[in-house]
Amino acid sequence: MSSKNRAFAEGLAGVVEVASADAPARGSRLGTGVLSGRSNRLAELAAGAVVSRTHELVDPARCRMWVGHNRDYAALNEDRCRDLIESLKAQGKQEVPALVRRVRGDPDFDFEVVCGARRHWSVSWLRSHNYPDFRFLIEVRDLTDEEAFRLSDLENRAREDISDFERARDYLRALDHYYEGRQNLMADRINVTTSWLSRYLDLARLPAEVVAAFPSVHDLGIKHVTLIKPLLKPDDKRARVFEEAARIAAARKCGEDVPNAPADVIRLLASAAEPPRRSGPPKKSGTAKTVLTSRAGKPMVMLDRAGRGKLTLTLPLRSGADRAELDAAMAKLLDEHWQ
Repeated sequence: MSSKNRAFAEGLAGVVEVASADAPARGSRLGTGVLSGRSNRLAELAAGAVVSRTHELVDPARCRMWVGHNRDYAALNEDRCRDLIESLKAQGKQEVPALVRRVRGDPDFDFEVVCGARRHWSVSWLRSHNYPDFRFLIEVRDLTDEEAFRLSDLENRAREDISDFERARDYLRALDHYYEGRQNLMADRINVTTSWLSRYLDLARLPAEVVAAFPSVHDLGIKHVTLIKPLLKPDDKRARVFEEAARIAAARKCGEDVPNAPADVIRLLASAAEPPRRSGPPKKSGTAKTVLTSRAGKPMVMLDRAGRGKLTLTLPLRSGADRAELDAAMAKLLDEHWQ
């Protein structure tokens, strides 16, 4: 609180106290408790023990998203905001204010939203769907960009409706913008461990060629990055993963039946990462293995000789082989090994 405001609050509190002391003893409909409470409140404001916040009800169209907001606003839709929309309709108003900063020099906007993208989207949706009287409840703050980032991160960190990828992308941007690329400094400022932060940064740094294999970036989590990262070294392994990711993306775009679950996509990428094995005769000593590959270059039949008089046949799934290829491979193995 500035010295002028503190002096004003102290003076006003004093006026209230003097007035109540000098007033003749007579009945009052307000009662002494009201004036006493007001005096205490003003004294707390003067001492800085209470922080006054400014709440306003505004038209959401006068609010823009802060460029550093960690929510993918373009990805919001009725399904992702359905729970909030129903809550707003049930309450008849917005209970929790969004955090905003004032905008200067932009005739189209008065505020920018630091925290509250879903609230902004939901109120805007309601206003355009038979609820024109809904207003956007905001709390105005005076924040630097770094303070706005930390406040936004703190509010959204425990939320399940923001994806790991959105948060990871936000962390990677903040690392360069606010912390000079110093990961230890950033971890200290947002009160997390460097290893925890590293996993999010690794997720944000995944190559676009790999991300394209997944139906939505919002399906990717930090639990997946630990499985994908080892597939990208060395360079020849990385190239095979990129090639498989492109194949999956193209097949999905053409409407072919390809897996969508992240775990299944990662399994395909991991299978493609390993170099194809050439078929050949069984080794004469130790455990012998014969591997026949499909036209797609993937193992389709594997034959193991684990001991005398015993053969183990394995048919890998998702080899890309059709029935004719498998029939021909089986016939070849039977010709070589059946007596």
